[in-house]
Amino acid sequence: MGSIEAGLEKTVARLEDQLKLWGAKLNVLVAKGEVAGQQSKIDSHRYVDDLKAKLDAAQEKLHEAKAAGGEKWDSFKSAIESSWKDLEAAFAKLVH
Repeated sequence: MGSIEAGLEKTVARLEDQLKLWGAKLNVLVAKGEVAGQQSKIDSHRYVDDLKAKLDAAQEKLHEAKAAGGEKWDSFKSAIESSWKDLEAAFAKLVH
């Protein structure tokens, strides 16, 4: 019966070692996920900051156009359209 017990101990030891290895690999994956999560947060903040800047620029262009009056609309139209396209692209990038 000693050899059966020895075989069982070897098997259990091997399984324990495998579990430890998988546990270590899981810890690495969790750490990578947290780092990736942090990077995603950083990227998200960058996109949000960029989006806020584009939104502010578009609002400023629109405010300038409103203050200038209807007869000067043509001089502001292309700047407003450009700001709007930048803003749409930034929103699309953030959402996708």
